[in-house]
Formats: sequence, structure tokens, C-alpha cells
Amino acid sequence: MISNSKMKQETKNIGMNVEMPKASCTDINCPFHGQLKVRGRQLTATVISTKMRRSAVIEFERLHFVSKYERYEKRRTKIKVHSPDCVAAKDGDVVTVMECRPLSKTKNFVIIAKTGSEFGFKERMKARELSKAKGLRTAKEEAAVEEKEEK
Repeated sequence: MISNSKMKQETKNIGMNVEMPKASCTDINCPFHGQLKVRGRQLTATVISTKMRRSAVIEFERLHFVSKYERYEKRRTKIKVHSPDCVAAKDGDVVTVMECRPLSKTKNFVIIAKTGSEFGFKERMKARELSKAKGLRTAKEEAAVEEKEEK
């Protein structure tokens, strides 16, 4: 077992060609500063929620073949991932995640690098929220919600 003082000083190579984070952390489930090993699938996706502590929800699009029409359709997949403190991913960031051992019932991936940020992320999320509740709100209520969001 590595002590916390030793973890702050050491940064290990995780076997992937990614940039090491500049910040350090004391997270035992960090692939760079802790003891978590990564393996398997590697994905690039957008962070859509960071409301949980040291966790995030990512979303990526994939193509699904519909044999009846012999065409592809776009589908979205959401995955819960572990977000170490040293990576510091926020909503709208494009990140690289990699598979690891199960960290909880639903978390099997960890963020290993922040690639950039998605253009138009806030507008897309706002449009998605409005489309969910469009039939339930009147025009006055929608205007009130927009004013709250602007503040």
C-alpha cells in the first residue's frame, strides 16, 4: 500500500500515449497517482454531467445498422465514469476514457485525458431540456425559465 505522501510525488506511466496531468491528487482510483490499472476499450466522448463526487456521465454517438432500410442511424450512449481530481473534467469537455475494473455497480471506465471542449454544448443541452417539457409548459412559463437561466 502506498502512503498519501508518496502518492503525491509519484506519477506512473499507464501504458497509453496520453499526456500526464500537471496537478496531483490523492485518489486511490486514479490511474496516474493511485493504484488503478486500465485495460480494454478506449473511447472519446463529451462530459454531460459532473454532479456526483469524483464521477461524471459521458455521452457519445454511434452508428447502428437498420437492416430493413439498409442504412445507419445515430444512437447516443451514456456511460458513468470515474473522474480523478487531477484531470478536473467539467460539463462540455471532450475527454478520453478507458476501461478499468468495476469501481461500483455502474462505473467501469475512468477519464485519462481531457482533449478539449465541445462547441455549442450549452445551447444543445438547453434545447434538449426545452424539447423534453415542451408540451407541459406555456409560452409564459418558457420565458420565465429562459430569464432564470440567463441570470
